[in-house]
Amino acid sequence: MERREEIIRLWFRMWLEKTDLGIADIFDPGAVYVESWGPEYRGREKIRLWFEEWNTRGTVRRWDIRRFFHSGDRTAVEWYFENTVAGGRVEKFEGMSLIRWTGTGTIAFLQEFGCNVDRYDPYRDGPVPRFREEGARWF
Repeated sequence: MERREEIIRLWFRMWLEKTDLGIADIFDPGAVYVESWGPEYRGREKIRLWFEEWNTRGTVRRWDIRRFFHSGDRTAVEWYFENTVAGGRVEKFEGMSLIRWTGTGTIAFLQEFGCNVDRYDPYRDGPVPRFREEGARWF
């Protein structure tokens, strides 16, 4: 379990440092990566392409690991994330990643799930819900 946690911490660190510190070592050649808002990257080279391209137009400011959960060939990691994208827009959300490992200890599958941190109680003023006048978040 420690080795798995080290790999996940390295992956998060790569984003914080905007540097490939070993994508080829931590992802299986046929790995699949699914972002919480829809994009899916098939294969280690597509994951690398996405990482390199995304870091030309955005900056990960925080990616804090809260806890890990392990079961068989799977790990779930709970985290908090902040980034800034081109134009200065800041995004903040909580999330989880579900990871499936190969027998050799590389990531075969990673799927992210996001949750808005700007929450509210639509029933605060009574039994009729009052929802904010805003569009749905991307995740």
